[in-house]
Amino acid sequence: MESQNTQKEITKQTMDMTSGSIFKSILIFSIPLILGNLLQQLYNTADSLIVGNYVGKQALAAVGSSGMLIYLLSCFFLGAASGAGILLAQYYGAKDYKKLDKALKSTLFIGVVIGLITTILGVFTAKPLLILINTSEDVLNDASIYLRLYFIGIIFNVIYNMASGILNAFGDSKRSLLYLAIASIVNIILDFVFVKFLNLGIAGAAIATDISQFISSTLALIYLAKTRLPYKVNIFKAKPDFDMCIRILKIGLPTAIQNAVIAFSNVLIQAGVNSYGTNATAGFAAYMKVDGFNILPILSFSLAATTFVGQNIGAKRKDRVYKGMWAVLFMGIIYTCMITVIMLSLNRQIIGLFSSDENVIYYGILSIKALAPFYMCLSICHSLAGTIRGTGNTFAPMVIMLLSLCLFRILWILTIAKRFNSMWGVLLTYPTSFVVCAVLMIALTVYIFKIKGNKNSSIA
Repeated sequence: MESQNTQKEITKQTMDMTSGSIFKSILIFSIPLILGNLLQQLYNTADSLIVGNYVGKQALAAVGSSGMLIYLLSCFFLGAASGAGILLAQYYGAKDYKKLDKALKSTLFIGVVIGLITTILGVFTAKPLLILINTSEDVLNDASIYLRLYFIGIIFNVIYNMASGILNAFGDSKRSLLYLAIASIVNIILDFVFVKFLNLGIAGAAIATDISQFISSTLALIYLAKTRLPYKVNIFKAKPDFDMCIRILKIGLPTAIQNAVIAFSNVLIQAGVNSYGTNATAGFAAYMKVDGFNILPILSFSLAATTFVGQNIGAKRKDRVYKGMWAVLFMGIIYTCMITVIMLSLNRQIIGLFSSDENVIYYGILSIKALAPFYMCLSICHSLAGTIRGTGNTFAPMVIMLLSLCLFRILWILTIAKRFNSMWGVLLTYPTSFVVCAVLMIALTVYIFKIKGNKNSSIA
């Protein structure tokens, strides 16, 4: 009887994607994931909105300059978590609970270690990193304060991402959404209290973010320690299996490195933007906050594809993998068409939310016109990459991402961008790299599913 009750609880709170409607299961899993990621983006966006309106454009530029470095780290953490998520999804699909337990404990251990190392290094390197990306002198001190305070609480961000990766691997994306919703509400309230009423300025915004991330990570850890489901794990009692740690890192590091290196290319682009002054930095920062919201659903569809494919590979249901890929592609294309129309139609109103300064608005609109029409290419790239990663092959997508979204961007910034002699040259780095990435990822997918798949009768 107890076994039957446990199985019912598993079915109720997790999602088995190895049977039933493919489109429906991916969509139901994706919606809480999208909402959760959008809420997570609210952390820094709330900071930007409030400091931009109540402190000024220099504070907005300071948050924007720090934002790219924070994004770089967040991308690395999400990549590392995806390595754990792929293994967890495959073990869950195969119902191998012994390996599942080892992977759970090892995942949290890796999260704590990465978080501690990042906190220590970040506090001491914040200002040199900001100088390295050409942060303007008039915003350097504020940006340094914000970034150092953010680094102090970054361990909570890492732990939450690992815990969220555990929940998502089982299809339980709703719980992650709940914890993020609570943390986001707290963050917005504290932003107003610290910045508007206590006049703590940019430091208050960073402290509010740290507290909200502490809340989301704590809620997730408490649930993982108390649940009766197969993913029960206590961070204080989790003894890692070092062979499993190596396996997680072997799968997760390629994606983590790929994400971090791509984000590094974004840092170079940020440096190019910074060279055009505080107005350009503030305008681009405003756009990038909105861009973060726009892109997160694309990344959510990619993660949904990875989880779906991982579970079906584990359950030996390879017939569903190909159909799942097309479902994710369709969702991404429909979404990006809608968001492109909205961004182009309401560009002034969107940037105006962050600043009323006409110079700032000008550069924000410029950024929208350069990037928004090419979201579809980025969606194709990430949807196909997510599908391929779900098979356990994280190396090939990493190579393509590095070539198109990193190496190509660096070469463009160092050569072609300079010939424009304007910010257009910097901004066009993004859309051209999106197109290159989509073309290469389509070629890789055709090779894996058609050529290699036909030869080996296998895609894993």
